[in-house]
Amino acid sequence: MLDLNTLAEFSRGNCLSICAFLVPANLITTSLTIILTALNRPTHQIWQAAGIASIFAFAMVLHVYTWFAIGVVMAPTYILLCLAISCSLTNLVAVIWRKRQLSSLRLSNNA
Repeated sequence: MLDLNTLAEFSRGNCLSICAFLVPANLITTSLTIILTALNRPTHQIWQAAGIASIFAFAMVLHVYTWFAIGVVMAPTYILLCLAISCSLTNLVAVIWRKRQLSSLRLSNNA
């Protein structure tokens, strides 16, 4: 069975290595979503990039919440939380942007 306390201890004990992976992973995958959207790539590619980026952002949020759970309230925890939330919102906006872009193209082609 999965012990959440052990998982949280692992997260806090390996904070430096977890953050050293998750921060660039969030930035790179979110940048990829933006680039794919700007290049008008197919929707499934944008969805894949946004999905992977969302997984990394969710992992970052869970990691930060393990620190909040023990009462660590410092600037790095808020910075990491803001990074995860902004990456998630950026990916959501990119997906919505592409969806609206395609629907406006369909409307103009039907007219």
